[in-house]
Parts: sequence; structure tokens; C-alpha cells
Amino acid sequence: MPLTRNLGDATVVITGASSGIGAATAYALARRGADVVLAARTAEALHQVAERCRQLGGRALVVPTDVTDPEAVGRLAARAAAEFGRIDAWINNAAVSAVGLFDEIPVTEFRRVVAVNLLGTVYGTKAALPWLDAAGGGVLVNNASVLAEVAMPYQSAYNATKHGIRGLADTIRQELRVTGRGNISLCTVLPATVDTPFFRHTANHSGHELAPPPPVHPPELVAETIVRLLRRPRREAYAGGPARLIGLQWRLAPALAERVLGWYTARTQFGPRARLDATGKVFTPDAAAELGGGWPGRRRQLTRATAFGLAAGTAVGTVAAIARRARAGHR
Repeated sequence: MPLTRNLGDATVVITGASSGIGAATAYALARRGADVVLAARTAEALHQVAERCRQLGGRALVVPTDVTDPEAVGRLAARAAAEFGRIDAWINNAAVSAVGLFDEIPVTEFRRVVAVNLLGTVYGTKAALPWLDAAGGGVLVNNASVLAEVAMPYQSAYNATKHGIRGLADTIRQELRVTGRGNISLCTVLPATVDTPFFRHTANHSGHELAPPPPVHPPELVAETIVRLLRRPRREAYAGGPARLIGLQWRLAPALAERVLGWYTARTQFGPRARLDATGKVFTPDAAAELGGGWPGRRRQLTRATAFGLAAGTAVGTVAAIARRARAGHR
């Protein structure tokens, strides 16, 4: 079910709110009059986002939080409820990544990606559910990425955690239904590549500079998708047409899609210059309240061409799937 009150009267907790999609979502909600509770590791950036939210017409509370600490996430929920009286929605958005071949990513970094992305979502969900129930119902949104459904090379840790988030949400949704807590909606949002500081902050063991595989969408697109989910909850929602096309191709012809997407992303997520190994901001916070990551040219120039290529790949996948079924029917 949707929020039990108008969005302008709702209290929404957002993790990973110091930049990118989290900050864009906070601004989208503040414009609609919502009270936003901003959580991330970088307090200074959170205060900048909060000030902008107030300028846009919403109230904002800053609660610096490391989502890998379950007690800290519990305190985040308690602070939000104490300040605004309730929690109507919770958005699990915090994420980090380590890029490189699976056997070259240090175990410590792999573990950190799991701790932030997957366990951070676990802790956020555990903290949110009792407060959403106490409010008479609410909406919980997990930002899982289209990589919760498909996969791309050099992103093993990130892929694994996003697949885990999707499976976690599916299971908890079932449990809410069978235990009579249908007043709480659990939604998963599946964006494709987004122009945020994420790629600049990623640990890099590829030997090359990183670049977001096109088409690259603005973070506001994902923010508006999340707002729509709060108003009209759905199990899952893609953010952007290319994400939907990629998911469709993967379902229709998974083996072919795996090869095509692997070939494509292996050639588009790296720039021409070499880079030494770096841990990025996986362990050390350094957000700066930025929405974009500095990829607007890549976004503008390549979106149409890439979308066409993905559409063509989907058509090929569809034909392959139909042919395969036809052959099976003649046996």
C-alpha cells in the first residue's frame, strides 16, 4: 500500500544522502514538502544537502551514520522518529564498489562492499520495519541497480551485493504478506548507469581509469522513480528505458545477453589512461554534496546510440529465444 499520509506530511529516511542519487532524492522530496532524514558518513556534506532541502521547502535532519554499524542504524531510526514523530518511508541507498577482476580485488575491499551494500540494507530494513508498522504502514525502497538482475565483468562484489538485495527484498515482501503486515510496501528500484560521483570514489584494480558505461542517466531520473514508488508502490521499477531493455534481454536470452553485455561493458567502463591500484573512498568518506560525477558529455553524446544497440540486442535475444522454443517443440 502507499504512504498512509500525503508526501508533504511524510517523514522519509535516506541513507547515502550526501551526494548522487541520495541527495537528488532528498531534493525531490523536499520540493514536495516532505521531512527528510539524511544519513551518510560525511557530516559536512550532509549539512550542505540539508540546507538545500530547507531552501526547497522541506525540513531536514542530519544524522551521520555508517550503515555497516547496526547499532548506529538503529539510532538513526530512533532519532528520526524522535524528531518528527514517526517514519513513513525509508530508502536504502548507500553503496560502494571495487572494480577489477574477481581474483585481483582484495578480500578486505570485497568484504567492505558486502558490508555497505548488502548488510547496510539488512540493517536499514531491520531498523525501519518496526517504525513503519508503528506509523500504520509505509514504504521501504531499496536502490538495487539493474545489476541486481544482470551482471557485468569487473564488478563481482557489486553484482553479488545487488543480486543479494533483490533476493532479500523478495523474501521479506513474502514474509510481510503472510504475517498480515501488508500495510508495509517493499520496493526495489533498478537503475542503469547514473551520472554521480560513484565512479570517482570506487576502488580500482583494473589498471585503467574508470568511466560509466553509457547510456548515463542523471540522478534526478532515479530520484523521481523513487518518489513515484512512494506514491504508488510496486515490487520493482526500472529507472530509464535502457535498464528495462537490458533486463528484458537478460530474461529472454540469458546466455546471449551475458556475452553481449560482458563484451560491451568490458569496452566502455574504462578510459584510455592507465591507473595504479587505489582503494578509492571505500573505507574513507569524502562526499561533497555533489549530484553529478562529471559525465554530462558522455550522457548526451552516447545515449541514443547505446539505446539503439541495446534495443537491437534485445531483438536478437527475442529471436533466439523464439527459435530455441521452436526447436524444443519439434523434439
